[in-house]
Amino acid sequence: MTLPACALSAAPPRSMGELLARSAPDDWRTPDAANTLYLQLDSGRVVIELAPDFAPHHVAAIRALARSHYYDGQKIGRVQDNFVVQWGDPATKGITVPALAGEFSRPITAASSFTVLPDADGYAPVVGFANGFPAARDAQGKTTWLAHCYGTLGVGRDIDANSGSGAELYVVIGHAPRQLDRNGTVAGRVVYGMEHLAALPRGSGPLGFHEKPDEGVTIRSLRVAADVAATERTPLEVLRTDTPLFAQLVELRRNRADEWYKVPAGYIDLCNVPLPVRVSAPTPPG
Repeated sequence: MTLPACALSAAPPRSMGELLARSAPDDWRTPDAANTLYLQLDSGRVVIELAPDFAPHHVAAIRALARSHYYDGQKIGRVQDNFVVQWGDPATKGITVPALAGEFSRPITAASSFTVLPDADGYAPVVGFANGFPAARDAQGKTTWLAHCYGTLGVGRDIDANSGSGAELYVVIGHAPRQLDRNGTVAGRVVYGMEHLAALPRGSGPLGFHEKPDEGVTIRSLRVAADVAATERTPLEVLRTDTPLFAQLVELRRNRADEWYKVPAGYIDLCNVPLPVRVSAPTPPG
């Protein structure tokens, strides 16, 4: 599906809020609980949707680590302003986690779903959305990869491209560091509760690392949503990215019609496309 450069409605709404108010149930999807994580901090819950289609081995490892309670009680050891929040250190648990081959991109297949954005991108020949994730493709149409946008969940690694394991994770909290694309494994993205990570105190050491053992926020728990009682889950719906309504949303953001805007941009960057999420029922206490 390729998004058109013009509005798809004869009388389009003037704002994203107006557009979403006209959405139908089929415009939304419910994330798979087996591929959703709940990161619990003292300030509240962060909901992360995993991307097994792009990083199956790392996602499986992250789920296994979460189910072993590996992340529980660990400190968020790095908070670098305009860059990332990072956590996970096997040494604190006295274990060794096997390294995995980097999953930086994947082949494009006939079954690969991709919604193309109408505007050029500085980092890739083609950009758009794959299964609800910001993504890119090469010019020959052979490989595709997930982009490092705000809220992206990535896997930490050393110099060796195959040294990541899922034991160390990071979330982008600043301007999209797209230079990381195809240099690190992207395992998912935050879909809810991003404010709990973005507002964390910055580390005072080099690269935003906390310098003292008692610094850094403690992770209360990290759970696979499927392992949490249904009554304790956060009932989210995520806007689909393969519908005419989403195409309208993109055009509304490319050419803002809100009263405040006087000069429409006529352009939108991949990481500036909003990915709306709504809570379909009251959220359980954090």
